[in-house]
Formats: sequence, C-alpha cells, structure tokens
Amino acid sequence: MIKHKNILQKITIALLFSVSIFAQKQARIVEDFNKNWNFKIGDYPTAIQADFNSKDWRTLQLPHDWSIEGAFDKDSKTKQAQGFLPAGIGWYRKTFKVLASWKSKTVSVEFDGVFKNSEVFINGHSLGIRPNGYISFSYELSEYLNFGQENVIAVRVDNDAQPNSRWYTGSGIYRNVRLVATEKLHVDKWGTFVMTPEISKEKALVRLEVEVKNASENEKEFRLVSSIIDKKNDEVATTESIEKIAANSSSKKIQNFNLKNPKLWDTENPYLYKIVTKIYEKETLADNYETPLGVRYFSFDAEKGFSLNGKRTKILGVCLHHDNGALGAVENIHAVKRKLILLKEMGVNAIRISHNPHSLEMMQLCDEMGFIVQDEAFDVWKKKKVTNDYHKDWDAWHKKDLEDFIKRDRNHPSVIMWSIGNEIREQFDSTGIAITRELAQIVKSLDTTRPVTSALTENIPEKNFIYQSGALDLLGFNYKHEDYKDFPTRFKGQKIIASESVSALETRGHYDFPSDGIKAWPTKHKAPFDGNADWTVSAFDQVKSYWGATHEENWKTIKKQDFMAGTFIWTGFDYIGEPDPYPYPARSSYFGIIDLAGFPKDVYYMYQSEWTTKPVLHIFPHWNWKAGQEIDVWAYYNNADEVELFLNGKSLGKKAKQNDDLHISWKMKFEPGTLKAISRKNGKVVLEKEINTAGEAFKIDLKADKKEIKNDTYDLVYVMVSLVDKDGNLLPNANDLINFEVSGGGKLVGVDNGYQANLDSFKASSCKLFNGKCIAIIQSNGKREKIQFKASTGNGIPVAVLDLKVD
Repeated sequence: MIKHKNILQKITIALLFSVSIFAQKQARIVEDFNKNWNFKIGDYPTAIQADFNSKDWRTLQLPHDWSIEGAFDKDSKTKQAQGFLPAGIGWYRKTFKVLASWKSKTVSVEFDGVFKNSEVFINGHSLGIRPNGYISFSYELSEYLNFGQENVIAVRVDNDAQPNSRWYTGSGIYRNVRLVATEKLHVDKWGTFVMTPEISKEKALVRLEVEVKNASENEKEFRLVSSIIDKKNDEVATTESIEKIAANSSSKKIQNFNLKNPKLWDTENPYLYKIVTKIYEKETLADNYETPLGVRYFSFDAEKGFSLNGKRTKILGVCLHHDNGALGAVENIHAVKRKLILLKEMGVNAIRISHNPHSLEMMQLCDEMGFIVQDEAFDVWKKKKVTNDYHKDWDAWHKKDLEDFIKRDRNHPSVIMWSIGNEIREQFDSTGIAITRELAQIVKSLDTTRPVTSALTENIPEKNFIYQSGALDLLGFNYKHEDYKDFPTRFKGQKIIASESVSALETRGHYDFPSDGIKAWPTKHKAPFDGNADWTVSAFDQVKSYWGATHEENWKTIKKQDFMAGTFIWTGFDYIGEPDPYPYPARSSYFGIIDLAGFPKDVYYMYQSEWTTKPVLHIFPHWNWKAGQEIDVWAYYNNADEVELFLNGKSLGKKAKQNDDLHISWKMKFEPGTLKAISRKNGKVVLEKEINTAGEAFKIDLKADKKEIKNDTYDLVYVMVSLVDKDGNLLPNANDLINFEVSGGGKLVGVDNGYQANLDSFKASSCKLFNGKCIAIIQSNGKREKIQFKASTGNGIPVAVLDLKVD
C-alpha cells in the first residue's frame, strides 16, 4: 500500500510539475500574427469597419512587399535610386478572434517594420501612426477588443510621396508581426537591459535592469526571479527579490549576478547565454521574459585600433542594405542567414547596418554567428537628401525613433557601436553641433556601454561641425583612404574607423581588359553593356567610383594603419536601387562583393585569401574566348609560396606575390583547352584549380543549398541553376531562358540572375541565365508533400528535376 502511495505521490508531483511548466509557457503568450491578411493597393478608408467587403482583396501571409511584385518603369516616381519599382498606398486587413479568458490580460500587437507612414486601426479605432518605416513598434489593443468574438485590425500604409529614399525601401508590412498577451503585471516591451561591467576569467558581474509594468488598478507585491541559462539549458546563476509596484505604473528594478567562469562571446566562438526573468504573484507565474546575454569586453584605441576580449582584432566589415534580393524588402530569417553564411565564409567579421535599423532577425543572427555590428539609426537629420525623406518627420519623431531603436537592440552582444547618422548634411554647418550633442545624449541616457559614432565625409576638422560637437566617441570616415595616414595628426587622440570604403564596380562573370589599368567613372555614362559604351564593368577590381577606391587599394591601406579599427566595404551584396553610374535600364547596384542573386564575384576570393586562414586558390576569368585574343589571367591565393600556371599541360611559369601584392597575373594568347593553377608551399602542393573551355550546352545543372525544407510556410531553399556541357563545365556566356515549375509542398517566390539591368520580374516563373547562372527561390507552402522542382529551356535540352524533402 505504501509502495502504491509513493507511486501516486510521484504521479501527482509529475502532473503538478507538467501543469506548472504549461502555466509557465502560457504566462506570456506570443502568437505568430502573419497569416491570413487581406491586402489591396489603393486607398480604402472604410476598410477599418467590420462590415467592409474585402472579398476582392488578396489573401496573403506577411511579411509582404508590394513594390517587388511590380513592373520596372522608367517613369516611376521612385526613380533610379529605388530601382524604378512602384510605391503608392496600400491597405492590409485581418479578422481574428481572441479568447474570452484574455479579458483580464494586456494584449498588444507588435510590428517589426512597416514602410512607411503606417496607421493601425482596431475595430475602427485608430491606434496611432508611425512615419519611419524601419522602426519596430507596438500598440496595446485591450481597450478596443471584442473578447471571445471577431475583431478587425486594419493597417494603412502610405509610401506614395516620392522620392523618399536613396535606395530601395520596399512598401508594406515587410517584417514580422506578433500578437502578445500578458498578465497586467509584466515586463514592459524592450523592458530589460543587461550589462557586464566587470569581467575576468573567474567571474563576470552581470547587471540586469528590469522595467516592470503594472497595468492593474491595485498595488502589487511580487517576486522577481531571474536566471542565467547557458547553451546546454542549465541554470548557472540566479537572483530574486521581493518587490512592490503601485497601480498603473512602471518601475525599474536592478538585479546583479556573479557568473562563474564565464564563456566569452567573440567572432569565432559567439557563446550565448540567456537570462530568463519571471514575475510571480504569490506562487502564480505572471510573466516570463527572455534577454540575450553575450559576455564580452572591447575597446577602441587611438593608436592600436580595436580589441575584443583583450585581443587586438581588425574589424573586417561590409555594409549591408536591408533588401533580400529577389524577395525585395520581405524579411525572412533564412534569406538573412544565407547572406551571413556567405559573408562569414569570405572572412567578414562585422556588419554595418546601413543606413537604417534592420530587422530583429538580422540582430539575432549576428549574435549567433559572431558578427560585430555597427548599428545605424539615420541617413538624414533635418537637412534633406531627397524631396520626401525623413527630414519631414525629424522634429516630431527623431527622439522617439532613436529611443526605440536603442531599446530594441541594446541587449545584443553583437552590437558594439551606435551610429547616429550617415553622411549627414549638418556636418557642414554649425547646426550639426547641437543636433549631434542631442542625439549622443539620447543614446547615453539609454546605454553608456558602447561608443557613439557617425559616418563622416568631411575630414578637415575645422570644416566638420559634427566632429566639432565633441560628442562622438569614435570617428567614422567614409572613403578618403588616401588621407588615412594623416588622420592621427589631424584628429589627435581620436579613435577612428573606416565606416564606408571602396565603392568599386563589378559584375559577376563579366570581364574586359582596359589597356590603361585602373579606370574611374567617365564624365558621361552610357547604359550598361549597350555595345557602344567606352568602358564596361570589369571583374578585375579596376573600375572605381570617383570618390572611392579599388578593393585592393583600400585593403592595402587599412592593413598598414594600426590606428584604424577596421573597415566596412561598400557593399557586401549588390542591392536594389542606386545603380550609379548607369542610367535605366540599370536598376540595382554594382558595388557588391556578391551579386544580388547571391553569387560571389571574383573579388570575393581576394578577401577570402586575406581575411581567412583556410587555403584559397582562385583563378579567373573563364576560358571561352576568341582564338588568339590576349587575356590577363589573375590568381588570388594564400598559404602558399607560389602559384604555377599551365595551359594545356604547358607551364606558363611560377609567380609569387611581391611586397604588398594581393594577386598575381599572367598575360597570354587564348587557346581552347584547360587552364590549371597549382599553389605550393615549401615545394608541396597546397591546392589545384582548373578552368576548362566549355563546349555545347548539354544539360541544366541544379544545386540546392539544402535538401530538406521545414513545413512552416517560411523556410526557403535556394536552387542554383546553370547550363553545363557534357563534362559539367559551366557555359560562361550562356543567357538562355529557363522555365520553372514547382509542385508539392513548395512555391516559387523569387528568381534572379544577378544582372543589374535585368528588367524581368523577380516574381516570374522563368529567368534568363546571366553568364551561365541564375537562382530560383522556393518557399514552404504548408503542405506536407515532397517538393518537385523542374527547370527547362524548351530547346531540346533535357528537363532537369530536383526533389526536396518536406519535414
């Protein structure tokens, strides 16, 4: 009997424990609010009403960008800077129910980003407007909800006043949306701030600020419990206290931990803890809230540059805009992760968030993957750059926008510096002094643990009023690489970083051979590859903007200057818009190290050879030319003393980099066959690479970045499509039209070939190859069925088929 009693006690305890765990999971309810929205372009003021007829509206899943679905139009109001794509006004509408039991809760809707001028309505009531399209925001819904019944949320998005940006923005609710329900006593939105003021090998002092909100009519006594959880999900430190809070108020509580033997976060081993904060009323869990924690320390030095955790580290960064290529502004964590994986493999250890707040997913992935982040708030202040940009909202919104930006991102260990502006016009007049000081003070009121910087263009101290404010902790300079050597004299005692550099022009797989070496922009520009241009984009790192540098010039300079904390290359990826110097039909930039489709350009391997320790040997160009044509063959390599080049088995000689060279090259007459390079160290082979002359098209080759897709309606698979000969050699000049068909548990959501002047829709079911390649993007559609992807040319080449599993 005793035995059975003990078993019953164990079962009872287990049941109580499982109920407790369920209650804990349900204390804060966060629901995906992206699905089953209705959408229509146009202005529909009565869409806020419950009886509005939206039967002819599209049903879609957020995030959504309606601009990327449109046609390129030379006469578009968005103009060249935004890729000639449409903007306008659009409405979103969603009918949903909330449980009757939620009536005692605080219910909010969270938007990660809406571009732009959004106004949100719930059951006909306006909750507010948000002009800035990049800032995350939320509204409490509780007062206007019909609990246990249907509710209508409507969002008006006004992106009609154009031009309003210097790059592609997208239009619509392009980031994620969540519905959040908490008890009246809860941690406020972005209500924690974690700091690590003291770090040693033995322990780290962790300080946590918790903003607790009591939305009830009664004073509350509660128990505040916070625990640090390691990667194994083990609790490694905890603290708790008994607190009181007045009715309808917020209160900041401070908790301290001693974390023993802390594992540090860095770019190679980005170890992450999390802090789980729980609020108990008596023994009932009222709320649970998670805060990321990365333990690290860093410093910028006027002479020695940057150090992370006491180790001198060069910041090897790229600038990124927020668009995701063929997806447009649509935020998808899988698309962002693909970009960051490609950059990590290149040797990048830092991202400059250009020139506006990016998504929550970007910040989380930078934490997880080990990227240093320069987090940037504004491209303009009060002085405009284009007619309808943020300067119109500056006076009313800059304080609120900057505060929300800092609060959202300040717990991310990847964020090392705050940038309050990019190439701001106020640096040229005295108004820059007061504004800089105001913005820096706003940042410091919320976070004193990171330096404040701004990306400057004026490098004469007496002419730069942002610098003269004295409010910057770190000076960022865009371009001016030839002046870096003078900066320690010009800006005595200042800490300096190259916040933006290079702006060299390249197109993946396109080559020319300028006889006079490096070329800068001519005074008159012609359409790209129109057959009449006096020069075209070269992949040989020899064409640069008039304000910038070649990749090699810039990196050689940065390498030599110990005082320079590092560099951010403009840009890691091509991006939609700003196709300078080319006019229509060019609609996306040429500045990326990786093209818009995600294919690396040749200079990618120069950085890989310099910024990584893994063996690299990359030779180019392709080997399909006219007989007797004189060709420059380049090689990027590392971990070797020399490279020997062979043409059809005959040695063309061994070469090695001299002095500060970053590549080697051979000049030769083309003859078809095999070009082979062998790198050696101490006489031993390190790597071998071959390029063969491609023959006739034989088949379509399909390579997916993964073999399985999650059945969650978000997961993506990128399929690289290329045309090859019978031996598997890429046809480097192929431009065939490839038709796509997707069946089963996936859908085609984007196509691209990386060509900056391709005017075909990113949403088409076909794509022309550009220099032999294109990309097709497949997204989970919620069906648990095997995905079959087909690619065909219709000209006698066999249909290529790829099967993908659905998990």
